[in-house]
Amino acid sequence: MTNSSREPHKRHRKLDRIDRAILQALQTDGRMSNVALAEKVHLSPSPCLERVKRLEAAGYISGYTARLDPDLLGYGKVAFIQVTLEKTTEDVFLDFKNQVMESAFVSECHMVAGGYDYLLKVRFDDMENYRTVLQQIVHLPGVAQTHTYMVIEQVKNVTDVPLD
Repeated sequence: MTNSSREPHKRHRKLDRIDRAILQALQTDGRMSNVALAEKVHLSPSPCLERVKRLEAAGYISGYTARLDPDLLGYGKVAFIQVTLEKTTEDVFLDFKNQVMESAFVSECHMVAGGYDYLLKVRFDDMENYRTVLQQIVHLPGVAQTHTYMVIEQVKNVTDVPLD
């Protein structure tokens, strides 16, 4: 489930210590068996599975994935691209968003407040490939200007959500 499919400002029930322990364990190892998870959080398997299903249904767990190594797959280079649109109207935002969703090279896209409209994270293998990606982006609907920041060194990259 994505954020856009959730109700804005939807209040979720308060998570107890065991729910948080389950979430922490699963975000560390999403392939953990229910028996191992139950043991880790000090529950029997059946109530543990019920809690996991409840956390999934409530949207706390939005899915399970494998983390792939982008270097081994030929997409180890990263750049962040600031995008400023010509106009900030709903139809321009929607067109831009729909086109970005189609790009395999854009791994993240964030609408931001400030001096530009969107921040994109793109992955590529070499500068020639980057130029192709940039050409795709500058030709997206409504794009007025871009600024690129090449990543030299990744200092931190985590997917975990703090649960403290």
